[in-house]
Amino acid sequence: MDNKPGYKTTEFWLSSIAVLIGLAFGSGLISETGTSGIEKSVAFVASALAALGYSASRGNVKSAEIESKK
Repeated sequence: MDNKPGYKTTEFWLSSIAVLIGLAFGSGLISETGTSGIEKSVAFVASALAALGYSASRGNVKSAEIESKK
């Protein structure tokens, strides 16, 4: 099994980028004028889902590592 720290994985960096872009769009930092509140809410939800997806994925990897050591 791959035993490298989470921050050294591609999944971590892709999830981090997705979260940062979603937060930047949701906060209005990179959105155009006239962006609705619904679009910003969707950006925040997408950011949260990306973070949760990474956490679940990393948890599965750690669980598999523990099982393989038994």
